[in-house]
Formats: sequence, C-alpha cells, structure tokens
Amino acid sequence: QVQLVESGGGLVQPGGSLRLSCAASGSILNIYSMGWYRSAPGKQRELVATIDNSGGNTNYVDSVKGRFTISKDNAKNTAYLRMNSLKPEDTAVYYCNARQYTTRWLDYWGQGTQVTVSS
Repeated sequence: QVQLVESGGGLVQPGGSLRLSCAASGSILNIYSMGWYRSAPGKQRELVATIDNSGGNTNYVDSVKGRFTISKDNAKNTAYLRMNSLKPEDTAVYYCNARQYTTRWLDYWGQGTQVTVSS
C-alpha cells in the first residue's frame, strides 16, 4: 500500500501562485509515476500533469502548459505542482496520484486539496 498526503491548497486571487505537495509513504518501491488530477463541479476528473520516477519525463494538459510545473524530490518521496498565473477555471479539488507496478498496475490517490481562484 502507498499512502499519499497532499498539502498546499487554498484561496488565491487570479494571477496568483500556489504550490501543492504530495508526500508518499508505505510500499513506495516500483512507483512508476506520480501525477496530479483535478475535479471541478460538473466536470469529469481530468489529468493535470504527470512525472515519471526519474523526473525526466513530464506531461501536462494543454490548459496548464507554461503555467504549471510538476517536479519530484525522490529523497523526500514527494511530488510538487507549482501553479503560476492561476485562473478562475483552475478552481477544483486537486488529487495526487501514484501509479505502481508490482504484478499489475495499481493506482493510489490522495485525499484531495481544494484550490480556489477568485477575487
């Protein structure tokens, strides 16, 4: 089992910045990638960004490219999402994800953290 604990959400004005953190613990061997997803009212959960275990490969949804940066500190088993130039449409609950392969693919989720962008 992998446990994920998120932090860093909150209320920010349009144009502002936030950094989300996701600390992984437990059976963290063979984690293939970590990522962030978000759920807004009335919308399906969407992928925001992912990063592989080496940190060398990242992927972003088009709407956040150039504004969000995903990174990973393997020594701390923690992934980060730096969000700049936030827009009201970024308002959502953000969930951390870890994808692990043992004998099959497993997905683990954090509890979610609310990000609200409003003036």
